[in-house]
Parts: sequence; C-alpha cells; structure tokens
Amino acid sequence: MTKGFFEVPIAENEVVRTYAPESEERIKVMATYTAMKQEQIDIPMFINGEDVSTDAKGTMVMPHDHKHVLGTYSLAQKSNVEHAISSALEARKTWSQTPWEQRAAIFLKAAELIEGPFRDRINASTMLAQSKTIHQAEIDAACELIDFLRFNAQFMVDIYGGQPESSSAVWNRVEYRPLEGFVYAVTPFNFTSIAANLAACVAMMGNVVVWKPSDHQVYSAKIIIDIFEAAGVPPGVINVVFGDPKMITDTVLESPDFAGLHFTGSTDIFKLLWTQIGNNINRYKSYPRIVGETGGKDFIAVHSSANPDEVSVGILRGAFEYQGQKCSAASRAYIPQSLWPAVKEKLLKDLKTVKIGSPEDLSNFMTAVIHEGSFDKLVKYIDEAKASSDAEIISGGNYDKSVGYFIEPTVIVTTNPKYDTMCTELFGPVITIYIYEDANYDEMLKLVDSTSAYALTGAIFARDRYAILQATTALENCAGNFYINDKPTGAVVGQQPFGGARSSGTNDKAGSPLNLMRWVSPRLIKETFVPPTDYRYPFLG
Repeated sequence: MTKGFFEVPIAENEVVRTYAPESEERIKVMATYTAMKQEQIDIPMFINGEDVSTDAKGTMVMPHDHKHVLGTYSLAQKSNVEHAISSALEARKTWSQTPWEQRAAIFLKAAELIEGPFRDRINASTMLAQSKTIHQAEIDAACELIDFLRFNAQFMVDIYGGQPESSSAVWNRVEYRPLEGFVYAVTPFNFTSIAANLAACVAMMGNVVVWKPSDHQVYSAKIIIDIFEAAGVPPGVINVVFGDPKMITDTVLESPDFAGLHFTGSTDIFKLLWTQIGNNINRYKSYPRIVGETGGKDFIAVHSSANPDEVSVGILRGAFEYQGQKCSAASRAYIPQSLWPAVKEKLLKDLKTVKIGSPEDLSNFMTAVIHEGSFDKLVKYIDEAKASSDAEIISGGNYDKSVGYFIEPTVIVTTNPKYDTMCTELFGPVITIYIYEDANYDEMLKLVDSTSAYALTGAIFARDRYAILQATTALENCAGNFYINDKPTGAVVGQQPFGGARSSGTNDKAGSPLNLMRWVSPRLIKETFVPPTDYRYPFLG
C-alpha cells in the first residue's frame, strides 16, 4: 500500500541529438543500422508476457529498398486475439490495484532505457522499416517517446491531485479508477512514439491493453515491446497482436469487456470503428471511451506583410519533412500575389538542393514513402495535375519505384482554390499553392476554413498583428493546433498538446492531461464523520 504522497521527477523535454558528421552518436547509430539491416528476424506476437508465433507470416521490407527483406512477423488467428483479451482481463485484477507510483516507476524506467541502451536500436529500426532520416527518427522514436513517458507520469500526478472541497464534518475525495474492461489501441506507421504512447499512457493510468500496430511499423514495435518488458510491465498488461485488422477488430469489439478505443489513423477507418462500436453498444458493460486522431488537410495561410524567406522555409519543412507523411504536414498554401515571386524564387532554389535517397546516407533530406499503395495513390494525383488546365507543377513531379518508393517533393500551383489536391488528404510530399489577390485576405481566410473537412493543424505567416488576430479568429475551428509564423508540424510534448477536431479526430490532445483523463473513471467518495440520528429537519419545527 502507498505510504506517502510522492512527487515524480520533474519532466523536461529530451534534448535532440544532432548526429553531426564524425560525432560518436552518428557512428554508433549507423553501426546499429548496418548490423540490423544485415539480419533477418521473425517477430512473434506478445501475449500475457510471452512470445506467441503462428505459421502465417507477414513480410517486412525497407521502403527505400523494397527488395531488401528485414524479416517476418506472425499473423494472429482469432484464438490469439481472444487469448490477448482474456490475458488482459486477468492482468487487470492486479494491475488496476497497483499503486500509481509503482506504475509510474515502470514507465519512467522505460524512458531511461530509451534515452540510454535502446536509443540506437529504436532509431535504427525506425530508419530501416519506416524510412525516416536520422533526424526524423531521433525527434520521434527517441525524444518524443521519452517525453510522452516522462510527462505522462507528471500529468498523472496532476490529475490525481484534483480533489473536491471538504468541510470539518465531511471528507470528499475522488478516486481516478481505470476503466472497467480493456482498451483497444490501434496505431499508425508514421510515428513510433505515437504507437508506443497509445498503449503506454492507457496502461500508466491502470488500464490493460490489446494493441494492434500497423503492419508497416511492426519492426520498431518489437523494440517497443522489448523496452516495456525490460522496464517491468507485468504480463498481460500490454498484449500485442498483428495481422488482419478486420478480424482483430471484430473480435475485440464483440467482447462485452471492451472499454475504450485509442486510435490514430485514417478518418474513414475511425468512422467505421465508431459506427461498429455504436451498433454493438448494447453488449458492453459500459459506454466505451472513443479517442481518435485522424487525418488532416493542413494549411499555410500567408498575409502580404509576411517575410517571404520565412514562408518558403515553412512550406519546405512543413510539407516535405518525412515525405509529407505526417498528419500535420502542410499540404495546401494560400499566398498573396505580391509575395509570391519572392517566395517562389527561394522555394525553388532550396528545393534544388534537397537530396532524396536511403536514410543510410545522412545527407538525404527525404527518403521513400511507406509502401506501393501510397506511392501509386500519390502518382495518380501528380499525373492528374500534369494533365489539368487548373494546375501547374513548378517543382518535382517525378517518381520511381524500381528500387524504393521515391517521389520528388512536388509543388503544384492551381488557379482553382477548390482543385482536388487543395481538398483531398494525400499524405505524401505534395503541396498545392493557390495565389490570391492581396486585397482578398478576408475571402482567403473564408476559403481556408471552408475548403476542407479536416481541422488538425494550420499556420498563419504575417508581421501585421491585426492580420494575425484576424486569422486567429477566423480560423478558430479549422485547426486544433494553430501556428503563428511557424510550420504546422513539430508539436512537442508538454508544450504543444496535439489533436484536431472536425474530421481530424476527437481533439483529446496527446501530450497533455486531457488525453489521460479519458482513461479513468472518477469515483466520488463522501465520508460523513458524525451522521445524523434524527430524520427531522429544523424547518419541520
């Protein structure tokens, strides 16, 4: 039992390493990358603290060299998913009663393991199988994941400290109980940190989890499993299954003990899951918590008072880091006519210096998109732009999948503000720009707000403070994370809680106490020290 009021170590954001040429950190991570690349591994599922293998296998390849096989992984049968659920429910009996500081210690230890002995492995795995540059891997798989684990412990303490008023006669207190049942975590390929956090933050609050990673993130998911095991996460608390998403989801959502969904992925899939949960609502013991962060059609809006060099860098970094495969990536921009020549000149000049290739070459700014399906979808939109009278490709537009799924950073300029690539989420290195008349700033802001169903991230570039105020007000509903004179990507845990509304999700803000609050069910306890012994109130006389 707890025997004191404890404070967790004060959370600070992990320092991003530079991996400068000739540095020891660069040499170490690339040695790990090379060694892991030369291996072929078979990854089992992880259920009730044990490796579980099946005869059915999926294959893992490198997107930047898709003929290079990294290994295989086991595909779940229905019985495996049922085993994961029953293991989670059995583990809940003990885990839900484990004192909070014991839970916190496990995940704080996990953060230290990532900071130290696992850092090179988790970064290298993210480079190999998700085709991130070392910089993108470092800020994701290492730093952001460390930050999630450390700050979540601090947020947990803040939540538990939220207590009601009491009097000398009555003591009121609130318990923040874990949900009754298990939580289903469904995670994406593009961020190793998100994949880990969607399971870890739920477990830290005393819940048990069935986790289904993306097929294209299994390789780094194995490192996460190893870290959690090394940190001391008890058997059955986090169970990991791979394979057919429909079968796994159907099995999970059939269970009366399903208590919540923690999801990051496509809007269409999230809506299907929400519908399925609604259709099953009568079978559940409680109303499931549904938390999702989904798509985005993220914007950069520019006022004529903006610095064109800052706008150009915001576009290049915002649209093309990690090949535009971020939910927050800039994919549409609105630039005033007076500023466009200067923005265009710098943007095209800088794009000529952008190198594309394997993350093994640390001079590359971009690598490959995640798989052939993504490649083919992006090529379709690029080819349509080449043939359209409403659009012109002013940079990029070339692609090649003979070795890896490589697409040049592509800039489309359109005369139609509702052109397809201004409205549709592409999830790749393509941005579409609309040039507007300077005098039409008000109308441009209305276009930004009305063009997309999404509301995840967006940015305004301006030096005129009244223009910034106007944009901040006009665009209040179309971005959950709004940036002033900065690219619309790169949210930092504890500094910029992340999430959007409309078709971009439930806006429960990962990296803040708001998200953790969804994974507890408060119980108010009122204790009266001297209960009355007469039912009569004074007004009765």
